[in-house]
Amino acid sequence: MITEKTPVAKIMRQAHQKRILIPAFNVAYVPMVRPIVDTLKATRTFGLVEVARPDVKKFGAESFQRVAEEYYALTDRRFSRLHLDHIPVIDEDGLRVDWQSLIRAALELRYDSVMIDGSRLPLEENIAASRKVVELSHQKDVSVEAELGAVLGHEEGPLPSYEELFHTGKGFTRIEEAERFVRETKVDWLSVAIGNVHGAISGAAKDKEKIFTRLNVEHLKRLAEVTRVPLVLHGGSGIQKSYVMKAIQNGITKINIGTSIRQAYERSLAQNPDDIEAAQKKVALEMERLIKEEYEVEGSWDLLGN
Repeated sequence: MITEKTPVAKIMRQAHQKRILIPAFNVAYVPMVRPIVDTLKATRTFGLVEVARPDVKKFGAESFQRVAEEYYALTDRRFSRLHLDHIPVIDEDGLRVDWQSLIRAALELRYDSVMIDGSRLPLEENIAASRKVVELSHQKDVSVEAELGAVLGHEEGPLPSYEELFHTGKGFTRIEEAERFVRETKVDWLSVAIGNVHGAISGAAKDKEKIFTRLNVEHLKRLAEVTRVPLVLHGGSGIQKSYVMKAIQNGITKINIGTSIRQAYERSLAQNPDDIEAAQKKVALEMERLIKEEYEVEGSWDLLGN
């Protein structure tokens, strides 16, 4: 049984072994914490509550401290853990980030897991930065996720044609690099690029429907074989269901969902600017749809506890 003290590393290993998906929901605005934790409990689903640097910089998450305070005030820890998502070494605007300070702050704020994103670095530098985060975090029994390959979408300007991206494999995680990366960094989970893209966070595109995407499942199988760790899909909103189901059976253990619940919240507030409760209900409804219909993970807490 998952208790409030069960380490997230153990939960993820169990999910990986049992081929059970762990959904991770991004907090783009602080009031979204409540519907996320409440819906996970109501559906008896284990998931992660996560916040990324773009959620703070581009939207209304305010700060990592504010999200952590809200999370610990509201959550039932049997059904969730708190994850620091996307701390880049180089951000979507091409700027260097003081990533060590952000990681250290999250460790002090009792985040259960953290993500270092060195995907815009050369391989050697990505390995070095990720290894440093592992050293810092494992001292506090905090799990580490890293990224290899280019999950596009957060950058300014339009994406190249999706069909071009998919058929050329541009940005896909390379098999031989993934094997070396996991071996040398000792990361707990690895975010991979196999056809998934992020939702836009800049300009008018952030309000538009996200493009439907698919996954190269054969490429994923090879990544799973050489890494032997739980793999992560960023850009979960918009991936066709049939591909997600295949991905779960072939190594994907965690999927990040940001765009669909953020837009549900924003569209509700656009219609009723003073009604935060109505916006929270829209987030809950979208989460229920995803949990029950899209990912079919309702009741996963009970399955993971056996």
